[in-house]
Amino acid sequence: ASARAMPAVRGDGMRGLAVFISDIRNCKSKEAEIKRINKELANIRSKFKGDKTLDGYQKKKYVCKLLFIFLLGHDIDFGHMEAVNLLSSNKYSEKQIGYLFISVLVNTNSELIKLIIQSIKNDLASRNPIHVNLALQCIANIGSREMAEAFGNDIPKLLVSGDTMDVVKQSAALCLLRLFRTSQEIIPGGEWTSRIIHLLNDQHMGVVTAATSLIDALVKKNPEEYKGCVSLAVSRLSRIVTASYTDLQDYTYYFVPAPWLSVKLLRLLQNYTPPAEDPGVRGRLNECLETILNKAQEPPKSKKVQHSNAKNAVLFEAISLIIHNDSEANLLVRACNQLGQFLSNRETNLRYLALESMCHLATSEFSHEAVKKHQEVVILSMKMEKDVSVRQQAVDLLYAMCDKSNAEEIVQEMLNYLETADYSIREEMVLKVAILAEKYATDYTWYVDVILNLIRIAGDYVSEEVWYRVIQIVINRDEVQGYAAKTVFEVSNQTVCYLLNC
Repeated sequence: ASARAMPAVRGDGMRGLAVFISDIRNCKSKEAEIKRINKELANIRSKFKGDKTLDGYQKKKYVCKLLFIFLLGHDIDFGHMEAVNLLSSNKYSEKQIGYLFISVLVNTNSELIKLIIQSIKNDLASRNPIHVNLALQCIANIGSREMAEAFGNDIPKLLVSGDTMDVVKQSAALCLLRLFRTSQEIIPGGEWTSRIIHLLNDQHMGVVTAATSLIDALVKKNPEEYKGCVSLAVSRLSRIVTASYTDLQDYTYYFVPAPWLSVKLLRLLQNYTPPAEDPGVRGRLNECLETILNKAQEPPKSKKVQHSNAKNAVLFEAISLIIHNDSEANLLVRACNQLGQFLSNRETNLRYLALESMCHLATSEFSHEAVKKHQEVVILSMKMEKDVSVRQQAVDLLYAMCDKSNAEEIVQEMLNYLETADYSIREEMVLKVAILAEKYATDYTWYVDVILNLIRIAGDYVSEEVWYRVIQIVINRDEVQGYAAKTVFEVSNQTVCYLLNC
């Protein structure tokens, strides 16, 4: 489908390719399409095997046709050598098509892999940054262990070299990230650690954004070695969020300064506990988080959805960091109040995300009481939301905010909702009600009533574990055994009478 949607080739004059794509689009049946493709494949084979030497343009055109045929779902078992030959061309369009074919169609076990690796090495050593970028993108697209072994030493040097152009550094960072996911041994340690971390200070927006993604992956593997990134990440975030001016190398997207970089930096900081060693760093970080919360309260500067999406992306990531740190009571309560405003927002995704984040806030001693203030709205969400996934999140939040002070009310609301709840969430709701009833029962007659109501309302969804636990509790508590026996007997009689009347 994606191949059929390809636009007609323009600009470089490959008229034959444009005609072929047009022919395929105009085919009235699958059989006609296959017939046209087989005809083209036969023509390309004859050209590749013929006595006449093909120039770069012709090879590029035929390799493009093979790529298009492959994207339509047909196997291609020739043309690989011609594509490899295109890698040695000095023309960008020819080299680009060669790399594209190699990235998509060449298996890492291919006999041609040595030739491909040599061509890539030549381009990595080129003074032409466009050729270097094509090589890096090909390495990343293939992303095999062979590529990691072949270029594991070259790419880090490109990344930190003072002679490397910014666009190449950006590609090198992303390429190294791709190879790191394949083979984690390729990243050198020692002095390289500091040089990679200091990419967070780079003046080029693309470089620092790509480097942040790379450092985030490296931190997850070895947090102690890369802990020096915390102060630099906080400093960069502070420049973006709190500066009264726009950094010349940063940029604003729909009135939101560098939202993607801000989100990446906030995620990077979630790999560590709050910076305690340096009060100055911690103070700057709290200032950043307070500023983000303050900006969320400001009237929107644009009615366009891009503005609200970017603004909210930064806000929710900042709240995630506040929850992760779980150390600043003021920030946690403010985050809770901000999320509470989203519970009535017309955007379904915002309501879902607010409920999800508040589930985490409910587990913090600093913000648990603040979350409970939104209980009525959350109960309403459980009952009235159109989207079942949002109702599920509301149930999860009620479960998380429950304590001795509100347990009976929340359990009763859950029981009421169970009668009309979606089948997909009933079993989980039954388990939650059973756990809450046991955990917060001060009067076990109430517990027995809750469980019997649970069985009456959703008996088919009561698991054996719940049954066994009820029996165990009743057996081990003498004071509730008489009430339990009497209540079960009365319920049984009511059921028999109901069946006889039917």
